[in-house]
Amino acid sequence: MPLDGTEKAELITDFARSEGDTGSAEVQIAIFDRRIKQLQEHLRNHKHDESSRRGLLKLVGKRRRLLAYLRKRHPERYREILGRLGLRR
Repeated sequence: MPLDGTEKAELITDFARSEGDTGSAEVQIAIFDRRIKQLQEHLRNHKHDESSRRGLLKLVGKRRRLLAYLRKRHPERYREILGRLGLRR
């Protein structure tokens, strides 16, 4: 269930800070967010899939740590990414 190449490339172009940027916090958060949504949908249909549930929790933790980094270092970028992804904080 990983992201397909076109979907990932679309996320990278939407959230990249400059040309060729694939690793900024915004890009990583957007990719994690899309993957989290996919896993949530999977778990709605497969309630007893504990392996995927554990993977989901790990992704949520990674996204949370990246958001905390942005909030601490770049508050304006943090607020922007929250708005664009529709996350609550």
